Amino acid sequence: MSDDALFAGSIPALYERYLVPMIFDSYAHDLAERVASLVPRSVLDLACGTGVATRRLAAQLPPSTRIVATDLNQAMLDHAVALGTARPVEWQLADAQALPFDDACFDVVACQFGVMFFPDKIGAFAEARRVLRPGGTLLFNVWDALEYNAFADATTQALARLFPGDPPRFLARTPHGYRDPATITRDLALGGFTTAPRIDVVAATSHAPSARDAALGYCQGTPLRAEIEARRPGGLADATAAVERALAQGFGTGAIEGAIQALVVVAAA
Repeated sequence: MSDDALFAGSIPALYERYLVPMIFDSYAHDLAERVASLVPRSVLDLACGTGVATRRLAAQLPPSTRIVATDLNQAMLDHAVALGTARPVEWQLADAQALPFDDACFDVVACQFGVMFFPDKIGAFAEARRVLRPGGTLLFNVWDALEYNAFADATTQALARLFPGDPPRFLARTPHGYRDPATITRDLALGGFTTAPRIDVVAATSHAPSARDAALGYCQGTPLRAEIEARRPGGLADATAAVERALAQGFGTGAIEGAIQALVVVAAA
């Protein structure tokens, strides 16, 4: 597992507390509504993280619909299990690039902001295609470029000023690094999806109670934390404070809001 995909230690709790309400929950709701409209009998939720999309799926889908939620990080999966869902869900540690499921056993494979972290995206798409029944659907979202995501962009710029010789690039490299529709379409085709996907641009507004909350979410609730600590051991608090100042300067000292944008991809098996 690369450091960019390592969510361990205190990261799951901080991720859930600060980032889920700020940037993830509205897109989880959108994803769950799209899945529910397909009326599936079985759904595989890949890279479920702390379970934000899983909880939405459990609320949207009837108890008769099987939901299996997987993640590669045991710490994230443990946090999701502890938070629970509105009705039973099957939780399983699994690598999206080597799924432990039989061929053609799911109607829908869904993935909330996880594809960007897969080292072998084509391989992961091939696995999704393998476990989908004929006529099934792969549905996932990915973040658009930093310039369309105000808090993430401001965080990246603030850290570049703090570490000008070697700026942390986690947010640009991974969460916001897989966004080109042509590349996504090509990779899906190489993974076995023969019909061109539908790709929707979905803009929204992110909200945080304060610049401090947003800074804690990005600097301490993601693998960006490891990049900061590698550059300045013991400097995590100072880096978080620098990002907080930048966010407060750009968005205000009380509750803040900023533009946010993602791509939602729908591919038929």
